[in-house]
Amino acid sequence: MVDGETFLWSVRHEHQEHREHGCGRLYDDCREVLTVRRPGALGVARIVFAGGPGRFVPDGGATPSGAVGTRRGPWLNLHEPGTVRALLDALLSRGGLTCRDRTDEVDGWTLYEAAAVGERSAGTLPG
Repeated sequence: MVDGETFLWSVRHEHQEHREHGCGRLYDDCREVLTVRRPGALGVARIVFAGGPGRFVPDGGATPSGAVGTRRGPWLNLHEPGTVRALLDALLSRGGLTCRDRTDEVDGWTLYEAAAVGERSAGTLPG
């Protein structure tokens, strides 16, 4: 709940099929997507964390589902309510999720630092 309002969320892993390989398909562009919406609303916010240099998302290796992080910063678990709350607070402070009937896609890395600070101050991440 944020300011008395309830939000629903889900986490999923997405990628695009890239090319055939001798052992099967290889995938590029791994990304974790946190989808947040108000109950009954048609619109959603898709907070997307795409993997890239210095930015880590699950890619079938040892990284667990929902974990995102950077080389310098903490790891965030998108399945944890405190993480979702910190990301939602950061999104709302920037005017996101105001429309109830459309889908907005947001680069999650633009919210990452604020969410990490929010979780740290809430006591869910080590200082």
